[in-house]
Amino acid sequence: MNHAVPKITVGTEWVIDAIGCAPLALMSEEVLRRLFEDVVRELDLTPAAPALWKVFPGEAGITGLWMLQESHLTVHTFPEHAAAAINLYCCAERRAWAWEAELIRRLGATAVSVRVLARGGRAPERAG
Repeated sequence: MNHAVPKITVGTEWVIDAIGCAPLALMSEEVLRRLFEDVVRELDLTPAAPALWKVFPGEAGITGLWMLQESHLTVHTFPEHAAAAINLYCCAERRAWAWEAELIRRLGATAVSVRVLARGGRAPERAG
């Protein structure tokens, strides 16, 4: 017997790439911290712990991670390539955020790619 298995959705993920960024902005923990704070506040997200930051020495970039009750927000910057990679995953629906406009304004990006992924799969089949 063939039963249709309903599709389930377990959230939305935004995968954002910003290129042509100002290297100094990509090396600024303060700039990235404000970006995180604004995303979390404006999307009504709930931090589960303080954000973690790893500032690499010299002219290297920064890695940031904020664990949220709704999942996580991350950033990895590459000043040597004038690029930033950002990821936001929410297990509940959220409205879109103005990634392109904000990353152009805050990081000096010349191009921003935003991919939106509906996360999920199929409900497990029942035995028997």
